[in-house]
Amino acid sequence: MAPADHPAHAASTAEETTTVEENLQAIKEWELATLHSRSPAEQLSDWIASIASTGPFMAGHVVWFAGWITVNLGLVSRIRPFDPFPFPFLTMTVSLEAIFLTLFVLASQNRLSRQSDKRSHLDLQIDLLSEREMTTVLQLLRDISAHLNVRTSVAAEQLHDLARKTDIQTLTDRMEEFDGPPDAARASDPASDRQLR
Repeated sequence: MAPADHPAHAASTAEETTTVEENLQAIKEWELATLHSRSPAEQLSDWIASIASTGPFMAGHVVWFAGWITVNLGLVSRIRPFDPFPFPFLTMTVSLEAIFLTLFVLASQNRLSRQSDKRSHLDLQIDLLSEREMTTVLQLLRDISAHLNVRTSVAAEQLHDLARKTDIQTLTDRMEEFDGPPDAARASDPASDRQLR
């Protein structure tokens, strides 16, 4: 019997598929809930930002500018120029459009940034839960190996270090060291400079 045809393998594959489907469904529901929770102003901003980045919108502007300039240069004999060169009304219109488009795009980006922050916080929560679970598993494995007097290929000090609970505040403080200039960090900590050598 091939490994793929083994009942245990088939059950494991089916369980993995079910887990993937559940995860995808949860993500989809979260995304839909986020979209439905938008205010009317946010929906309008997202719609305008999505329209403004399309090819037809850009092509429409090319046609509009070309037509406007052609008419107001007097190149169309049947239409009298209404905004002669240097086209002050066109300049004002385009400036106003640029201002409002920028505001709508910024509002849409702010919403997406808040959504991204929520995702990051969710990732952090899951990572912290996973770290706590792995710490517990390592502690249990260490206790089991000590009880059964099993020799491990991992050094006792290394296993003890990994099985300790991670201090998030200390880790955050250490991460902030990367924000400063490297020379200042080395000057404040000569021991780290010796370690780098």
